[in-house]
Formats: sequence, structure tokens, C-alpha cells
Amino acid sequence: MDSSSAYRALPSVDAVLNDPGVAAILDRHGRERVTAVARQALAEVRSAIGAGEPAPDRAALVAQIGSRLEAEHSTNLRPLFNLTGTVLHTNLGRALLAEEAVEAAVAAMRSALALEFDLSSGRRGERDSHLRGLLCELTGAEDATLVNNNAAAVLIALNTLGEGREAIVSRGELIEIGGAFRMPDIMARAGVRLVEVGTTNRTHPKDYRGAIRPETALILKVHTSNYRIEGFTAEVAGKDLAAIAREAGVPLLNDLGSGTLADLSRYGLAKEPTVREVVAEGADLVTFSGDKLLGGPQAGFIVGRRDLIAAINRNPMKRALRVDKLRIAAMDATLRLYLNPERLAERLPTLRLLARPLASVEAAAARLLLPVAALMKGRGVSVELCRCASQIGSGALPTETIPSAGLRLAVAGGKELEELAGALRELPRPILGHIREGALILDLRCLEDEAAFLESLSALPPLDPSPEAAA
Repeated sequence: MDSSSAYRALPSVDAVLNDPGVAAILDRHGRERVTAVARQALAEVRSAIGAGEPAPDRAALVAQIGSRLEAEHSTNLRPLFNLTGTVLHTNLGRALLAEEAVEAAVAAMRSALALEFDLSSGRRGERDSHLRGLLCELTGAEDATLVNNNAAAVLIALNTLGEGREAIVSRGELIEIGGAFRMPDIMARAGVRLVEVGTTNRTHPKDYRGAIRPETALILKVHTSNYRIEGFTAEVAGKDLAAIAREAGVPLLNDLGSGTLADLSRYGLAKEPTVREVVAEGADLVTFSGDKLLGGPQAGFIVGRRDLIAAINRNPMKRALRVDKLRIAAMDATLRLYLNPERLAERLPTLRLLARPLASVEAAAARLLLPVAALMKGRGVSVELCRCASQIGSGALPTETIPSAGLRLAVAGGKELEELAGALRELPRPILGHIREGALILDLRCLEDEAAFLESLSALPPLDPSPEAAA
């Protein structure tokens, strides 16, 4: 067919829209959007004909329009398999929520609820009241409030206690966390003047005492949860720093960063200070995260003295940093799990995955070895069992690893390895591992649905059988 005949054979936009195969596409995407994509597709076909390429038939054109619309409709915010070996992966959303928390959030989405309404009095209430009692019971603090993440908790606490004045902090605790978030920067934004004491590796009580003066608004202690300084070191313990702050008549703000409500050593993990322990040491305020070791949705908690919490709640920034009903509902359900510590590791995904026995992960790897090898057959990929080391992630216990097991996928070269990793990322439910020593490692610590994993892996596109591909 010459180009003139090909042009004449092209259907009009109306003809495409009236094609029986487009009915389902119209129902899903709407007439306006389908019309726009159809016009675009026909324009591209005309350009292709002008370049001497054959025109697609009507069915192929309809399929092309449908595929384009589906691609537009898809989202990267879809479930994936986190086999990276990092349990609380910041880039993958950190903590998985317990089923109780998921159900609570869904219920909050589906109906109205008494978020800021006191059912007993019939008057306006406070959204923080839903969590205040639980937080005080679990931490031993006088009062509690929350904002949308721990960075916001530190920001509003510093601003409330020290705007226009000075805050003392050890030079060894001036942390930087992911996204180039630096403590000196957040202090500046809070309107607090930073006073550094000590050195990078050693800070003593006399350093704090020597820096206190009338302009001092507070002492800040920062838990270095995302790094460790080892060797010739010294730091002032929270209990001793609380005594120094009391002597000077200034509050002590202790930022725990990740923060935990449970003694992790009970689950075979390294010891981290709990919020209750830090409150008992005498900190006036303690800040910590909700979506890391605590295992809930994103939130930042502030617990401590009642008068200081009341001042924070009066800060105009509080409204800008407040938490919505979905997270409050999910966090309420999460915190209630801590009231039954005997079943906590069973019901809270974060602890369940971190405390998963090595034997269980090894057994999963053994079960999956042959099925995965079969799915990789003919692709030039060798599959072997391997030992690996999981990490907690999100800045928690950075020097600690957890023995784990997985599958080692090896290919001929670096280019093929990147192509394999890319192909797994493009699956309907992506599979993410990590590259180490020339192979793709799938750490199975966080894999709980093996059938779904194999189903996703089986969706790898077939190999190109053409001679050019084989060559």
C-alpha cells in the first residue's frame, strides 16, 4: 500500500472511539482523555507513514492507545518486595504497619470519627488526646504530644524553648541524617543560637558547665543513632547531663532520633536506650520517631514535663506540623500492641522481621532455590544459596547487623547484572535486592509471602529468541 492509500485507510478519531474494543478503555479512562490519546496516536502513525513505515491495523492501534493509557494510569507507589537486607528502608517507606493499624486507618478513611470532638461533653476536643494517655503510660512521662515526624518534633521543641537564645550541644552530636538534614541547620531554623562544647570525640561535664550563661535556654543531647564514634571517646550520660541542667535551671531536651519503646535486647538485638529509660534519667523533653523502631506510621513524638508540652502546644507551628486522622488512628492501634509485650514481636511487623530466627530465613532460601533457578533457566543466571547480613536501617543501630540468608544471582558481566536488576525492578510487583561482589543478592529476611514472590518473578518477559539476541 502506497502512502496515499495508507493515509486514506486511517480511521478518524470518532471511528476509533466507536470501535467495540475501545468501550472498556472509555469506561476506565473517560472520553476526554481517550480522545486526546487517540489524536496523539493517529498523529504519530501519520508521521510514521510519511517516513515510509507501514501503518498498524485498527486492532493494533486500539491496543496501542490502551497500553499508553494504562502506562499513564500506573503509579510507582505500588507494593514491592524489599529484599535489600535493610528492614527499615527509608526509601521504601520504613516500617510496615501491623494489621491492627491498617484496619484502624481504613476505618478512619471510610467514616467520620471523633478526631477533635469530645464525645463525653459534646464539645470540641484535642486530636492529641487519643494518644496522650498511651504515650504517658508507655514512657512514664507527665505529658505527650506529636507532630508529623521527628525532625518537626526537634524543630518545634527548640523553637518553643529557645527562640532568640542559646542551646548547648556536644560537638560530637551535631548529626547529619538522610537528605542532608543537619542539626545545626534545624537549630538555625528554630531561631536558636548553637553553642558547641567539647570536641568531636570527647565531651566532659565541665564543658557544659562552662558554657552555661544567662543567654542559655536549654541543653540539647542528641542520640547518635546513625553513626558511632569509637576509640578514645567520652560523652556525658543523660543522667549526669540532667543533673547539670537542673543545677543551671534550664531544661534538657534529649533527641533519641529513632527511639524505641521496647528493650530490643529481649529480641536478640543490640541494646538501645528506651524512651522510658531516658525519661527516668531526668530529661525534661524527649523526642523520637514513630515509623522506625517503634513500628508505626510516620510521626514525631515529644514527651516530658507537662508545662513544657503545654508551651509546645501553644506554639503557632503546632498546627502546621500536626498529624492527620489516618496516622493518629494507625498510631493508636500500634501503641496498644505495646500493652501486651508477650505478643509484641508476633504482631508488630518491625520486631517480627528483626527478630526472625536465622534458621527460618535459611529454610525459606532452601525452599526457593530450585523454583527461582527454574525461572532463571536459559537466562544465563546462576542461583545459589548465600549467607548475608541484614541491617536495621533508618539510622538505627548503624554498626549492628543481623545474620541472614538469601539467594545469590550471578551473571556473566556487569552490564548483564544491571539488566537483571533492572528487569526485576520493572516487574508488576518489583523485586529489589542489592548488588555485592558481582552478584545480585536477594536477602530473604523480609520475605513472608513466598508464593507471591514466585508469581511476580514468573512475570519476567520471555527471552528474545531471535538470532540477533542470541548473538
